[in-house]
Amino acid sequence: MCRVFQGLVCALLHLILCCVGACAPRADAPRPLVELPSSAPPAVASQQQLRYPETKRSDHVDEYHGVTIVDPYRWLEGLDSPDTRAWIAAQNRVTFDYLANIPIRESIRRRATQLWNFERYGVPFREGHRYFFTKNDGLQNHNVLYMVDAPSDTPRVVLDPNTFSSDGTIALNGMAVSPSGELLAYALSNSGSDWQEWKIRDVKSGTDRADHLLWSKFSRAEWTKDSQGFFYCRYDEPSPGQALAQLNYFQKLYYHRVGTPQSSDVLVYERRDQKDWEFDPIVTEDGKYLVMEVSIGTDPKTMVFYRKLRKGQHNGMAAKMTELLPLFDAKYVFLGNAGPIFWFRTDLEAPRGKIVAIDTRKPGREHWKTVVAQAPEALRTVSVVGDRFVAVYLEHAHSHVKVFRLDGSLERELELPGIGTVQGFPGKQSDRETFYAFESFTRPSTIYRYDVASGKSEVFRTPKLAFDPLAYETRQVFVASKDGTKVPMFITHKRGLQPDGQLPTYLFGYGGFNVAMTPSFSVANLVWMEMGGVYALANLRGGGEYGEQWHRAGTKENKQNVFDDFIAAAQWLIANRWTSPQRLAIGGRSNGGLLVGAVITQRPELFRAALPAVGVMDMLRFHKFTIGWAWVSDYGSADDPAMFHVLRAYSPYHNIKPGTRYPATLVTTADHDDRVVPGHSYKFAAALQAAQAGGAPVLIRIDVKAGHGAGKPTTKLIDEWTDSWAFLVHELGMQVDTTAYSTQQSLLSKALQYKASNLPFRVHP
Repeated sequence: MCRVFQGLVCALLHLILCCVGACAPRADAPRPLVELPSSAPPAVASQQQLRYPETKRSDHVDEYHGVTIVDPYRWLEGLDSPDTRAWIAAQNRVTFDYLANIPIRESIRRRATQLWNFERYGVPFREGHRYFFTKNDGLQNHNVLYMVDAPSDTPRVVLDPNTFSSDGTIALNGMAVSPSGELLAYALSNSGSDWQEWKIRDVKSGTDRADHLLWSKFSRAEWTKDSQGFFYCRYDEPSPGQALAQLNYFQKLYYHRVGTPQSSDVLVYERRDQKDWEFDPIVTEDGKYLVMEVSIGTDPKTMVFYRKLRKGQHNGMAAKMTELLPLFDAKYVFLGNAGPIFWFRTDLEAPRGKIVAIDTRKPGREHWKTVVAQAPEALRTVSVVGDRFVAVYLEHAHSHVKVFRLDGSLERELELPGIGTVQGFPGKQSDRETFYAFESFTRPSTIYRYDVASGKSEVFRTPKLAFDPLAYETRQVFVASKDGTKVPMFITHKRGLQPDGQLPTYLFGYGGFNVAMTPSFSVANLVWMEMGGVYALANLRGGGEYGEQWHRAGTKENKQNVFDDFIAAAQWLIANRWTSPQRLAIGGRSNGGLLVGAVITQRPELFRAALPAVGVMDMLRFHKFTIGWAWVSDYGSADDPAMFHVLRAYSPYHNIKPGTRYPATLVTTADHDDRVVPGHSYKFAAALQAAQAGGAPVLIRIDVKAGHGAGKPTTKLIDEWTDSWAFLVHELGMQVDTTAYSTQQSLLSKALQYKASNLPFRVHP
């Protein structure tokens, strides 16, 4: 996926059939009291009763290719209508009253707050003579950007997003320092929206210029080498009141010159004949070329155009783009150049990725040179630093790093401190140092400085922790899916925990958009494991763990493979006595929320509880809102008769069957989510409440002044995970010894600092 959409689908995105409710009760019918099922584990706290808010049903009907589809909750797509706002308030009252009566909830909140309170750093980078990096003191809502003139200097604050709002709902959504190191272009987003407002700050004085750019989305700021301005992408201003729902088409590439109003920005490139093309501008390190990657939504296939830059001339409409790679036939990621020779990472005839060199003077494919051939592992990222390619590969979903000379010969492999995930390696071809971060399931991100010439890594920043990472262990197993495909799964838990068939287990997955789910540290998951829970991460098809073939095996007509992989992972955990259906919970976000919605409608008996978050739940209409059209590359579209039948067969909203005993479900979304609009979750929750035949609760938690997840402040993260874990502890009947928290709290004052050593890891066949 091109850089423009990495945020859209990770994270994502990074990135998202029977007639519904045909037998559900009428809106005027009385709602029954809902109780926890009598089969609940005996450790469940005192049972609660709840009455769902009445949700009116309409007689709305759509016809797709001769098939009639009932959509009784279509009115909930009116996100700001009085009826919808009243429904949100009523649902939140029920949900928060229910959660408030779970005794352990406040203990979880206190412990989560304690564990979140540790210093953490981002990967440093250099522009001009200055180094820049982000840091969070622990409980700050957002990371703060600092700078130093030398790594040993005392850091100075450049930008503190925490000062922009008292509640943390204004977040930093992008930044780029000018080549001189003197100016910072930064983008802010409000209440979790994807919309960006670009401003410019003087790095030395810390004051903002008058520049203010609106209606940008999914865009970087790419400075010209004279530091006089930058390229960025924007859309036309939405219709009044439609900023959160209007389809995002016809992106345009502009050049903004520092000190001028946005109305003076130069339109560099647009395509009125291609409404769904998206642009990602890159200025080459030598400043001589503007390279533009062109994509359609989240499809990883790209085109590449370029043109020469001449000093002081950026009005690109007068200079025609050269269409270097004019076909959407593969993924092409620009890496750098040596004059007219451009380097790319591509999966053309290499589904796991390779590096090629293209001479722009002889661009024919017969003249291309393979610099680094495809390897057995999946090539995920490449940086050109210190006249070398630093390549990050995935081997069974964890990182390996190889360093190649520019002629493609292997110089060395980096020795990593364990099994985990590596990211970073920013820099320029002329740099002799770079930085990277390493993390694992139980180890927060440690920052390393890497000397490119010698190959030596040294710890640059390491966090001080309130827990002992050696108290936990991770293993990897390989699960046979329905069709026999081997699917990796990581299992992390307290050291020494032995399978007994009853361990409370949380299984998480994503499975889409070429996103690789690799070992990463999460305070929320640590809280879960401290309480005795097992955390399992399944590496499903549709992701990028094994390259483009693995991705395509979980898209469009193959999407059911993703759900089969996840179900197989759950069955493996049960068969190998890690847990049981009464002690198994599942979760996922965005496309992972779709995953959870699909599997609980397909196999409701397999799970005790579910946490679908910001999910794509209506697969017949997802492409009709904001950036939803961009996901057609993975999902297909109901406008296509063949894909309509595929989508209808698994669409969570359309496969809820009245009279079914569904797992206890806590749906989470946010009223300002303009990526996966909250109407998906509203409709799904309403239909599930109406259909539920068992006693397990179906609740929806709707965050206000929040969006899809990016930029969410620490306070809101703690609140959301507190409620999620309290819900699971209650529904899974977990016994948690909260008195141990006071002992663990004493570690805070000791500021335990672990060594950069290997952590326990086992691979099981």
